[in-house]
Amino acid sequence: MRGKLHLVRNGDVPQIDLDRLAGMGTAELRALHQKVLGWDLRSGNSEQARRNIAWHLQAEQQGGLPESAREHALAIARESSSRIKLGQRDPNTPIPNATVSEFISSHDSRVPMPGSVLVKEHRGRDIVVHVLDGGFEYDGKRYKSLSAIATAVTGAKWNGFLFFGLTRGSASVR
Repeated sequence: MRGKLHLVRNGDVPQIDLDRLAGMGTAELRALHQKVLGWDLRSGNSEQARRNIAWHLQAEQQGGLPESAREHALAIARESSSRIKLGQRDPNTPIPNATVSEFISSHDSRVPMPGSVLVKEHRGRDIVVHVLDGGFEYDGKRYKSLSAIATAVTGAKWNGFLFFGLTRGSASVR
């Protein structure tokens, strides 16, 4: 945020440059936010306040949104059938043209998403497993399950989720 942007509106807001804005504390940002934007900062997020103020200053300096574009946007909003004012709606009446759907995933929540990499240290060596869409890859070979990899690594039957620390409360994968 280098450079200077200035805002003078009705003489009530001092000129502000971006370097000064970057160095302001939370209390000073809150006061400036109220002056520039006309409403209180809703959160204590100083960076968000800086962005809001800087955006507003830039829009003011460059003329903001043209009035024709503003009027066009308002006309579109007025004509929209999907616009609902929540305060005027009976909560027991369903919203027209609304669809309620349920997302059901076939992905096993114990397995990391495809693209993830599992790393397990076993007997002094790192076991690196790449999670694929339809299985796993270890040591250049594809496997259908983590149990098959655990068996290949140890030579004994293992629950793959347990071996790689993917069970609840387990922390053996790093």
